[in-house]
Amino acid sequence: MEAFTAGFAELLDGIVGVAIHCFEFIGVVIIVVAGVKGLAQYVRKDPSVRLQLAQGMALGLEFKLGSEILRTVVVRELSEVALVAAIIAVRAALTFLIHWEIRIEERTKQETKEGEEGKGLSEKET
Repeated sequence: MEAFTAGFAELLDGIVGVAIHCFEFIGVVIIVVAGVKGLAQYVRKDPSVRLQLAQGMALGLEFKLGSEILRTVVVRELSEVALVAAIIAVRAALTFLIHWEIRIEERTKQETKEGEEGKGLSEKET
């Protein structure tokens, strides 16, 4: 039974290790793609560049946060748990701030759109 438990733990460590690297890789790719798209939008003077970049960064950070959560499955010592917890806290705070920025940007965009529509209606009436 002990051999089974040890084998299962080793299998779990391997699967989680691969999943961690996959999540990290996906997160990095998403952030890089969002950065390149953001640069292209900035050069074209696209007004939605901040919103698109923030959404891409938030998605990438969520994948990276997922990898850190998976990392808690395989930690063995308390010092590792503290380090992973600190990383999770920082990434969660960054994700929260980016989502807050996205909400503000969306609200500003909506208010601008409503203002332009209201202005267009009043011009048609006169």
